[in-house]
Amino acid sequence: MQRRVNTAVLFRGLVLWLGLLLAGCASVGPHRHETAARIAAAARSTQVDCSRDDACATPSPVLAMARETWAASTPQAPRHRALILDHAPDALLLRIHLIRSARHSIDLQTYIFDEDDSAQLVMDELEAAAYRGVKVRILIDQLAALRKVETLAALASLHANLELRLYNPVLDRARLPLPMYAVASLCCWRQLNRRMHNKLLVVDGLVGIVGGRNYQDVYYDWGQGYNFRDRDLLLAGPVVADMAANFEAFWTSPRSVPAERLGDVAHYLRRNGPPPPPHHPFRQPQRVRALLAEVDDAALLKARFVDPALPVGAVSFIADLPRKHRRESDAEVAQNATVGEASRRLLDLVAEARQQVLLQTPYLVLSPAAQAVFRQLHARPSPPRVLVSTNSLAATDAFMAYAISYKYKRRYLRDFGFEIHEFKPFPAEAPLELGQTGAGLDDDEDAGEVPSADAAATTPVPDTAKTNLRARRLAARGLDQVPVSEARRPSPLASSGGLPVRLKHAGLRTGLHAKSLVVDEQVGVVGTHNFDPRGDTLNTESAVVIADPGFARALAESILGDMAPANAWTIGRRDEAPILPGVEYTLTKLSERMPIFDLWPRKYATSFEYVPGPDCPPTRVPPSPFAPDFRRCNQPVGDFPEVDIGLKWLGLRLFTAFGSGLAPIL
Repeated sequence: MQRRVNTAVLFRGLVLWLGLLLAGCASVGPHRHETAARIAAAARSTQVDCSRDDACATPSPVLAMARETWAASTPQAPRHRALILDHAPDALLLRIHLIRSARHSIDLQTYIFDEDDSAQLVMDELEAAAYRGVKVRILIDQLAALRKVETLAALASLHANLELRLYNPVLDRARLPLPMYAVASLCCWRQLNRRMHNKLLVVDGLVGIVGGRNYQDVYYDWGQGYNFRDRDLLLAGPVVADMAANFEAFWTSPRSVPAERLGDVAHYLRRNGPPPPPHHPFRQPQRVRALLAEVDDAALLKARFVDPALPVGAVSFIADLPRKHRRESDAEVAQNATVGEASRRLLDLVAEARQQVLLQTPYLVLSPAAQAVFRQLHARPSPPRVLVSTNSLAATDAFMAYAISYKYKRRYLRDFGFEIHEFKPFPAEAPLELGQTGAGLDDDEDAGEVPSADAAATTPVPDTAKTNLRARRLAARGLDQVPVSEARRPSPLASSGGLPVRLKHAGLRTGLHAKSLVVDEQVGVVGTHNFDPRGDTLNTESAVVIADPGFARALAESILGDMAPANAWTIGRRDEAPILPGVEYTLTKLSERMPIFDLWPRKYATSFEYVPGPDCPPTRVPPSPFAPDFRRCNQPVGDFPEVDIGLKWLGLRLFTAFGSGLAPIL
């Protein structure tokens, strides 16, 4: 009897707690939203610091290349230039340069926008562009939009030329603290689970960047303990108009809500008024100074971004639209097995392969539609070779996603013919510069101030009091240092931005985040799609497809470099059991096929390390686990090399055994 009473009391307490949380999450009401919107609108500056037609933009060899490319194009014969951005610091340098070079408009769309050094630097430049007279529009997915409500309120009130919207907000909020995230998971799971994963930057409608990078230190080699190996594309030509049109579709969608019209931001504005522009100090100001010293160097920019840009053939931008997030339940999505436009076109491209497919994805969790395509490829009399670059457990930031991938290694090797190469946490040849992370920098305050974004203009702008105040604020950010948190994960179930597992050895590690595809060395793809179930049915995604052999070979060389023995372990079949190997294989196969209770301890495959020797010269060619002499130069190193597995082994086994039902949302 006492136990039933205690249970009832506990239940009533839980209901009360949830009720209070829901009450706190309730919308503030339309009239209060309007009040907050008026407060923000009244506070926005209309001052423009430049009276020139070009908005005092920095002269840019990159924009000049874009204008020349457009001028040479016709509807019948479009011209394009494309450049693979593998080098992370260059990807940030180019973004800052393009923002400074904008004359008319900047459209930025992203999944994550943090408040660490790289993101703060980009935001500084966007603010300065607005004051120069450039129309700036920023669209961020709600789940990973900045860190503080105060920052959102400040940006919403900053300038009439700067607009900030959040995509698909849940519970009428811009930020979801953990308790409210739990409530949202209970009341609004369908909405919470549908995210905008698109990423692009379009400047003046002439030039664009698309790819996997968000706005956070770990995407630009500025992370202190962990960084992503990622990839973007710089594009010039008529396809940029398609990118701009896709951004416009998201911007005008009812799901994209101005920040000041969300409950928590509106409450802050009504209670406190507009806060001053955010000006947090940089953690590593010397690193920022080094980058800004190059941002207006025309010769350097031409050598890095113009001269190596390839003239390419047919280029298309494929992307989902907000209508992908139509009001449909998760059960209906699963039943219909519908995939978005981006997913469908990528799968069609893979299905056309004849000789070889290079697939790079950080999270090897394939959707049913993708599995069907690869199974059909492998069933051909002469199937194409399929090489896959993905993360090892030691390198990944998504423990749960790796656990599901680990479950299906036998299927990947035997049923799909995958040659899997798992990225090492300390790759010997990955394009990472230790100095760019800030490690070992001498934090000397006398080294000089961080140049303000206002210094972008090549001729003096009016010396107004407000301009001087903003310059002092921006420069002051380089004088003090405060620690910031490491990479964060927007969602416990989303396959990005998490924390890696503990390793046996300390060091600055790298994890794969690039999403790319090459088919028959004729067509190359770079985009946001992880080739996973989320990308098929839940996230909106985008990618650039370039049908050009020269570009495809350059992209293939980059991906194959990530698969090289110095950078990756190869997954191959482990040694057969000494007793009844056929029985063991059958049990392994049956266990893998079970949606739950996959408890067989020995998996079909394990990791192999290439060991140079007299008969095994050093090589950059990824070894095939199906080659007859594979074992001559490759030795097994266990399922999880470099990982200090500890109790993680239990978690991994539990997710392998019971977590396959989570695959559609990982």
